[in-house]
Amino acid sequence: MNKKAVIAMSGGVDSSVAAYLLKEQGYEVTGLSFELWDSRDLEPSNICCSVETVNLARSVAQTLDIRHYSVDVRDNFYKNVIENFCESYIAGATPNPCILCNKFIKFDFLMQKAKELGADIISTGHYAIAETLDGKTADAAGSKRVLLKKGIDPVKDQSYALHVISRQQLQHTVFPLGKMEKKETREIALKLGLATALRPESQDICFVGNGRYTEFIKESAPESLTPGRILDLSGNTIGRHKGIAFYTIGQRRGLGISAPEPHYVIRINPTDNTITAGSHENTMEKELIISDINWLSIDSLNESIKVNVKIRSMMKEKPATIFPAANGSVKVIFEAPESSPAPGQSAVFYDGNIVLGGGIIT
Repeated sequence: MNKKAVIAMSGGVDSSVAAYLLKEQGYEVTGLSFELWDSRDLEPSNICCSVETVNLARSVAQTLDIRHYSVDVRDNFYKNVIENFCESYIAGATPNPCILCNKFIKFDFLMQKAKELGADIISTGHYAIAETLDGKTADAAGSKRVLLKKGIDPVKDQSYALHVISRQQLQHTVFPLGKMEKKETREIALKLGLATALRPESQDICFVGNGRYTEFIKESAPESLTPGRILDLSGNTIGRHKGIAFYTIGQRRGLGISAPEPHYVIRINPTDNTITAGSHENTMEKELIISDINWLSIDSLNESIKVNVKIRSMMKEKPATIFPAANGSVKVIFEAPESSPAPGQSAVFYDGNIVLGGGIIT
């Protein structure tokens, strides 16, 4: 068995401990950090892949006595993540840049570095499990089907954000933290005296830092910040919005509508720069169409099946039936209506703890 592994090191405690665990398992470990973004003065300092965090990753690598490299992926990151981020808000959708980074940046470059170094295994500090059908871990998988499963810590499980990786990538991936809880990770880091032991969780939008994301896209997509009308379900004007990038489906605060009952964003229309608001009941949807599907544990969806579906990273998945739809898309019908599914976000399908696949809410 090949005993070389390349692990993504973000300068956080999770990837630091994951690197240590791989070394304990007998791997010759190489850490890889990504240079993602030009602005290196972002605050707070716990953003992912800043100069400080890359230096922290290098420090941890020295402590663990493993090799460390950094790779400049700024052009790829801008094209595949930041441009998509801005374009989504222009289109009235809600993007998920972390998922895009996993899809277009992190795992592709890990595989490239692994090939360069002759390593068969790639790894990250995600709380998830890669497991073959016979129960063996992914490093022994060969050509066998590898399942992506939830991490055992329900608070930290990150399988939702990993549904976009390819089967080929998954076959070569090990997640050392999948069967651990976060508190165990902290304890190991403290015991080892790692520089990252007490670092807080990184921010979701790494290139925004402490600023509002609307300020970030103001220069790139000023049209999404043009004020416009807020409509009711009958098309009557009931208020004014600051620009569609300030709003997401299901949002209640910041609408500035004077009414006896709360109003929520239920539709964003970039064509005429309007937002439609209604009651909480109007935010409920029972049927969704999901596109850009990536199947992991099945080859395709040929007939309806009952699954659990997760439409936000921090929500619990809900029972639903999924059906094949036009052009390889999937129709989801929930058993009970779900509040505020947002176009641009991911819907991930689960069979128990197993990720079947997922795609984008359209």
